[in-house]
Amino acid sequence: MKPLCIDHIGIAVPNLSDACALWKALGFECEHRESVADQQLVTAMFPIGESRLELLEPTSPDSTIAKFLEKKGPGIHHLAFRVADLNAALSELKARGFTLIDAAPRIGAGGQLIAFLHPKSTNGLLIELCQPVCP
Repeated sequence: MKPLCIDHIGIAVPNLSDACALWKALGFECEHRESVADQQLVTAMFPIGESRLELLEPTSPDSTIAKFLEKKGPGIHHLAFRVADLNAALSELKARGFTLIDAAPRIGAGGQLIAFLHPKSTNGLLIELCQPVCP
């Protein structure tokens, strides 16, 4: 697996409107907002070069983001790397002994294919792999 670039940095926030206002005041422009129902969150994307900042607000107290905020507070939730072939990357990483949260790709924000590696096998960092889907 060879990562192509840092696709985005996921940042957990308790209030998306307040967080968006902060990033806009810092000179960033929001390119996309989206509700991701199956992940119980609302997201806003702020491009920076080839990468983006992804703000994540929970829509349910049972969501992964809500639990993260409760345990650790606002801050960096995950680091996402873009790959050319997500299925191949997952197979390779599993063979190398990494623990996968997602054994198969699923659809994430922006329609990308995504999958996560468990922090227990990545020195405590939640890593997301993503593959853009061509229109």
